[in-house]
Amino acid sequence: MSVPLNRKISIVAPDLVAGGMTRAYALAQALAHAGYTVDILGVKLTGGALYPLPPSNIQVTEIKGYGRLYRLLKLALTLDGDIIYAIKPRVSSYGVALLTRWLRGSPVMLDIDDWEMAELSAASDRRRAARAQRPHRETGIIRHFARRARRLLGRHRRWLDPANARYIRWLNAAVCKADAITVDTRLLQEQYGGTYVPQCKDADRYDPARYVPEDSRRRYGLSDHIVLMFPGTARPHKGLEDLLMAMDTLQNPAMRLVIVGGRRCSDGYIAELMRRWAHWIVRLPAFPQEQMPEVIAAAHVIVVPQRDTSIARAQFPMKLTDGMAMAKPIVTTTVGDIPEILGNTGYLVQPSNPRQLAKALQDIVEDPQAALGQGKLARERFLGNYSLGAVGPVLSGLIKTLG
Repeated sequence: MSVPLNRKISIVAPDLVAGGMTRAYALAQALAHAGYTVDILGVKLTGGALYPLPPSNIQVTEIKGYGRLYRLLKLALTLDGDIIYAIKPRVSSYGVALLTRWLRGSPVMLDIDDWEMAELSAASDRRRAARAQRPHRETGIIRHFARRARRLLGRHRRWLDPANARYIRWLNAAVCKADAITVDTRLLQEQYGGTYVPQCKDADRYDPARYVPEDSRRRYGLSDHIVLMFPGTARPHKGLEDLLMAMDTLQNPAMRLVIVGGRRCSDGYIAELMRRWAHWIVRLPAFPQEQMPEVIAAAHVIVVPQRDTSIARAQFPMKLTDGMAMAKPIVTTTVGDIPEILGNTGYLVQPSNPRQLAKALQDIVEDPQAALGQGKLARERFLGNYSLGAVGPVLSGLIKTLG
């Protein structure tokens, strides 16, 4: 492997606590595998600890200080990479990267792994629906002016919020200002252009030959179950209700949906799932990146039952590479790029179809050898397309075009 002149890549995360870190780690590992010096920098816009924890070979630097604006300005002044690589078109990542280019002249790359505009539209629809359901209340003059004052104060606070929808829209319009763009789905490539860089994993660390599934199940208290594993943040568009309804249909007492980790934004959603289907669900905490292959080894099946929404169509579910790398059979839906990602491996069903999900799961239970065969094919496809060795050269070739 040739080392590319010791160039340093500084990856800017949008929030060290919220979304974007998993993608940042994947790109950082692919770049490090290609011979670059890589670090990840960012601020915490929300409370809590760094999530998820980084791989041991990747350095993450949190920029601290009083006030968000101060921290973001300090971040722009701290970035010292030969190339600045922003994750998502956010003020706290892409906005900071553009400021650094203006200050230092460093080329800026932008990675887009979600369709931010679709998420904004969905959030706006939810707010309108919530307002429509609120009862109309007559108020006195004092309450009227108090409400107006709170509204004005809220607007002021929103202008100071780096995650404000206005800033996301502005930076979405400024995507063309980046020196290079990477995307992880074909839909995003149609929207923004750029180079297709899929999600990836370390093939050595995620090597099924290194782990004994029975030992992993014993370690995590899953020995008595058929483990349907969902590693990551549960959200409505990911279709877990459909899977749980399929489990209701099968009524297999050994089956369990094992949800691993997930961000705090999913707490209310998981609480609702637990209220309806607690008898099918096992929750495991978040684990360090180094431990995840052993956790995945405990799965009999990786489940990715995406629903057909604009958000889901723009995503490359990282859970697919988890399952493919570990040679696990995968049950998923024909949403977005998923059929192309899996090729002829895995079990594909129509979205929002519990009946087809139930049949796929039953097929795996009745013919586990065929399921293991699908998993082995998935591992081979992973090595050729979604390993660090496959993705690193794509990034390296793009970086060379920046001079």
